[in-house]
Amino acid sequence: MNRKEKAETLVKFLKERYSARVEKHRKRSVFQTLISCVLSQRTKDQNTARASERLFSVADTPEKIAKLPERELRKLIRVSGPYRQKAKRIREISRIILKKYKGKIPDNREELMELPGVGFKTADITLSYGFGIPTIAVDTHVNRISKRIGFVSSEKNVEDVRKTLESLIPGRDRFVVNIGLVKFGQEICNPIRPKCPECSLTRICDYYKGQHNPF
Repeated sequence: MNRKEKAETLVKFLKERYSARVEKHRKRSVFQTLISCVLSQRTKDQNTARASERLFSVADTPEKIAKLPERELRKLIRVSGPYRQKAKRIREISRIILKKYKGKIPDNREELMELPGVGFKTADITLSYGFGIPTIAVDTHVNRISKRIGFVSSEKNVEDVRKTLESLIPGRDRFVVNIGLVKFGQEICNPIRPKCPECSLTRICDYYKGQHNPF
């Protein structure tokens, strides 16, 4: 099976399994998407969800966050890990958006990546989840699964992964692929001890074939 056929099989599976979850991710504002992604850095997904929920229940716009005392901001996002650094970045992002962009989030990679703490992944997630722009956002799950399936070799970087997936997956399918690969990585294709016996993608997975047919 070539890479294009693998991609078609993957998209079909992810649509069947995760399409119902897509709308949930469209309900957040672009700003909330951006800030949640900053909160997700160097922490677990459940901590990101808790910190985001606590923060947005008090301040869910750049105006509100800019006015929030830093001590209170730190307290709200403490569960997210390095909260002092994140609080500083979130306040700076909010102020830049208000001052430089008149309260609107930039809708391109270059300007997003000029914001404090925003790299490729955060920019691409904001474009995909926030703006609905058909971009593949490569987080740790997307990176791992793409290499296990065999879309790219293990030494390739996240930009190589993104470009390869975007060459194989049509724009209309990229959002569900983003959501689906993250969920699948959390549920089945774990970093350590992946649940291969429960996996529906073993027929296209180089990692599985290598583990079960090593010679």
